[in-house]
Amino acid sequence: MIGPMLFEAMQALSSNRLRTFLTTLGMVIGVAAVIIMLAVGSGAQKSVQDSIASMGSNLFIVLAGSPSTSGVRGGGGSGSTLTLGDADAIAELPSVKAVAPQAFGNAQIVYGSYNTNTQVFGTTDDYLEVREWPLASGAMFGDSDVRSAGRVAVLGQTVAQTLFGPEDPVGRTIRINGSPYLVSGLLARKGQSLDGRDQDDTVLVPVTAAQRKLFGSRFHGTLRMIMVQSVSEDLMARTELEINALLNERHGIRAGQESDFTVRNLTAVAETAASTARIMSLLLGAIASISLVVGGIGIMNIMLVSVTERTREIGIRVAIGAQPRDVLLQFLLESILLALLGGLVGALIGVGGSLLVQHLAQIPILISTSAIVLAFVVSASVGVFFGWYPARKAARLEPIEALRYH
Repeated sequence: MIGPMLFEAMQALSSNRLRTFLTTLGMVIGVAAVIIMLAVGSGAQKSVQDSIASMGSNLFIVLAGSPSTSGVRGGGGSGSTLTLGDADAIAELPSVKAVAPQAFGNAQIVYGSYNTNTQVFGTTDDYLEVREWPLASGAMFGDSDVRSAGRVAVLGQTVAQTLFGPEDPVGRTIRINGSPYLVSGLLARKGQSLDGRDQDDTVLVPVTAAQRKLFGSRFHGTLRMIMVQSVSEDLMARTELEINALLNERHGIRAGQESDFTVRNLTAVAETAASTARIMSLLLGAIASISLVVGGIGIMNIMLVSVTERTREIGIRVAIGAQPRDVLLQFLLESILLALLGGLVGALIGVGGSLLVQHLAQIPILISTSAIVLAFVVSASVGVFFGWYPARKAARLEPIEALRYH
């Protein structure tokens, strides 16, 4: 029964090709728009997720300096109120997994005839654990290098590529602000951060070397920032309270006084960015879905015209024994075929359009099989939904009235 009806439906659609093409055009545009918008939204969401993952998990940053002084807001890390002793004390907190003190600044890096200006981070070997950042080769400097302010460095991939090209830099000597430093390790590639900064364009040195030899700190042990990793996500709130209480006590800050440091929850910032990306992806999909509704209305209009044109045919079918459900199924199949045809062509255009957008706009896209399947399911559903009324109208025609129709 279904086979002959499908054949008749295809014959009915092919008898007026131009009208069929124009009817399916709305569905083609709708499905293509949904796939492209979802690909762009999913690509943006994945890019944000990758940036969040590259930061590390359960992170806080403690910045030196008060958020405001005498009513004037200061920049994060602009003060000199944190010390290595503070970092060691935070590391003893039960809810803290690892701590990485940081003293940083820009410096000129030279190897042979090549040079680059990049940010140099003075830190400890716990930095790799806090940032969940593995080494591609070599080794991280150790506690002995920190105690002796050793001239050793670990390079990011961008710096290594600029200075050494494809060669392994481990064991080579570079110059940082004119002083020689032995390259002990090469970091694995990280990519961009949430703010778009190239995380691989960096150099790590012992924090004491940065303080005493590179950036000329007059105060021994002074830090601009401390990175703190909590034991687990569940303990994040507790960790933040413990850090604030500990540093207030160490710095002699009494109740009611403003702290001379700032604690920021990077995980909360990252979750906000991820939530924004998800909402944007859903919004893009919802906007594109409007065109599917428009395409469905077009199908319904054309099917109503088709019912009117074929009124006598319907009367003849019913007169020779066709049941109302057969007429209903016949016209429903035609509307579903229109929707599926538009869905197929729209899916092909959507995939091609997504790749074109990626190439021209240089933005990340993510074409998922689920989005394509969803487009087909939605197009078929639109065919059923908007084809039901015309098909039902055809099935309820009285045979005598239909045969009299001119």
